[in-house]
Amino acid sequence: MSTFKTTRRVAMGLVAAATATFGLQANAGGHGIDLAGKTVEWIIPFSETGGSAKWANFYAPLLSEALPGQPTVVVKFMPGAGSTKGANFFQEQTYEDGTLIFGSSGSTQFPYLLGDPRVKFEYSDWNVVLASGTGGVAYLPPELAAKMDGMDASGLQDTDFIYGNQGATRLDLVPTLAWEMLGLNVESVMGIKGRGDGRLMFERGEANIDYQTSSSYLSGVTPLVEAGTAVPMMSWGALDDDGNIVRDPTFPDMPTFKEVCEATEGCETSGEKWDAWKAFFIAGFPAQKMVFLPQGASNDAIVTYTKAFEAIKARPDFKEIASARLGEYPQMTGKAAQTAMNSATKVSPEAKAFIVNWLQEKYGVSLN
Repeated sequence: MSTFKTTRRVAMGLVAAATATFGLQANAGGHGIDLAGKTVEWIIPFSETGGSAKWANFYAPLLSEALPGQPTVVVKFMPGAGSTKGANFFQEQTYEDGTLIFGSSGSTQFPYLLGDPRVKFEYSDWNVVLASGTGGVAYLPPELAAKMDGMDASGLQDTDFIYGNQGATRLDLVPTLAWEMLGLNVESVMGIKGRGDGRLMFERGEANIDYQTSSSYLSGVTPLVEAGTAVPMMSWGALDDDGNIVRDPTFPDMPTFKEVCEATEGCETSGEKWDAWKAFFIAGFPAQKMVFLPQGASNDAIVTYTKAFEAIKARPDFKEIASARLGEYPQMTGKAAQTAMNSATKVSPEAKAFIVNWLQEKYGVSLN
């Protein structure tokens, strides 16, 4: 057994204690840090065309206004290895003066959850100050969308699909497993650096099926839908208070994958495959994007950033501008963010075992 895996198990066992400790720290207040005249570098481990870029670019100017001293907040893109390159870089950094933050995504969380050997980072070393929920939408060219019979996707089962995939162990496993459950033949072109690159493949006719997280769908795909060159197929859905999958509040008129699955012969919403899909959907979307300070961050810095994001959420115009850019999803700080991070960085052993085996069978990717 590797030292890394042993360390992870111990670390995850401490998450609950860390949550309580964080709550005490955040509520204890602090003197805060002054960032006047400084530049905050926000690392995004993807390309500048995807949902994470749009999320960070939305928050960056608001964060600049809300932080003490109103520093310049610059988003720095560091794509590579499906976000693992940027996450490994951030793991090597230690807190200095509050001018370095990191934005993770579900595609960062999944390799961690699956024990990908390229992962050298540990979430419990970092300090979460914001957790953003999101959703996702799959879409098709109009001529293929016309093959669906309402929510029944059976008419698509004779089509050969091409999909731009960030990597087998990334967030893309949620759509690719869903499409497989629907009986679709989807061939992945591996190694794109962000979901925005997948959208560009779709626009150029190099791919004929795609999905985007909500922020990227709202800004990048809605114009395609309005132009008649793309048609939404389904959303992944959202969770209600009882943990059931319901319609995404940002796309209430769009069927969920669960509804499409129920309407398509051969697709089951029970059993180990469904349980694994749902587990990774929960890990990947309700707290899909998070902002962290590096290891060793002072309580003053944690409190400063937490209060800044709370001030952003308290803006009278926040709901309106966030809805248009990010969708209708919770933006969590403090203890809620820590709890969300806990949910996003663990899955059941059964779900993990199923996905590890599926990745080996489907892509020849071995994580054992």
